[in-house]
Amino acid sequence: MNTTKTSEKPGRALIDPQAKREKDRAQANREELSERIAGAIGQDGTIEPMKGLHFFHTSYPSECLHSVSIPSFCVIAQGSKEVLLGSDRYQYDPMHYLLGTVELPIASRILEASPEKPFLSLRLDLDPTLVGSVMVEAGYPSAQGGASVKAIDVSPLDVNLLDATVRFVRLLDSPAEAHVLTPLIKREIIYRLLMGAQGNRLRQIAVLGGYTHHIARAVDRLRKDFNQPLRIEDIARELGMSVSGFHHHFKSVTAMSPLQFQKQLRLQEARRLMLGQNLDATTAAYQVGYDDPSHFSREYKRQFGAPPMRDVERLREVAKIG
Repeated sequence: MNTTKTSEKPGRALIDPQAKREKDRAQANREELSERIAGAIGQDGTIEPMKGLHFFHTSYPSECLHSVSIPSFCVIAQGSKEVLLGSDRYQYDPMHYLLGTVELPIASRILEASPEKPFLSLRLDLDPTLVGSVMVEAGYPSAQGGASVKAIDVSPLDVNLLDATVRFVRLLDSPAEAHVLTPLIKREIIYRLLMGAQGNRLRQIAVLGGYTHHIARAVDRLRKDFNQPLRIEDIARELGMSVSGFHHHFKSVTAMSPLQFQKQLRLQEARRLMLGQNLDATTAAYQVGYDDPSHFSREYKRQFGAPPMRDVERLREVAKIG
């Protein structure tokens, strides 16, 4: 009896049709997101086409830029980026998203960008009150007390979260629909973040529980009083924590000590004052809380790579070229 074997292409039987559909849908969504951001902002810069929604367009890789992050959901449509928080580095691209939950001094740089394929991204600001509302509606359990969660991380961007993001951006072309659908899709995005890999990170900042909330309060105070002497004992006592416990949980959330955090805030503000208000280095140093201008100059050079006035002159030249 003769038998005939049917030949199949190697690996064909292993293809999961649903996985392929999701992969194709994700690729289509990424392409659409790139087109919509590029269409909304056709040159290098940033715009806020809707309150709390920011688009970024950059044609060239960048050096490290220092800023203060805010609670937000960040997606890259094209290119890649690196964010530095203390000694920690986070790199992400169109396959990943970044979630930040506390206002922190960070440094970031664009890794991949060109005039032909510019870096394109969006940032959606997150309101902790809205996050809390979605948590309650979804019946999501409250965070466990005593836990501290780092304030920034990167995770894979799943197809459903990407799909909700693209539908949110589409609303820019439909003002009538946007009035009704914007709050709904924003809640969906928050819901999918809560149910995703970083759900615990997001809910820690939205509820009155866990050490992350205490550290968020400390961060807020340090940001407001950055030019005042740092009294760790007072802050720890107000939060009901020991000094050693406060130090430990502050660093676990922010990736830096309270003193390092304050120093970065002071140096960033001094840079802003010299650049924006034309102050000399000594005046700026005193305004942000330094008693010794020489100490300020040393720390400034360590942070930004050049002495204060030389750094400011370089930034002005770069602005002229741009």
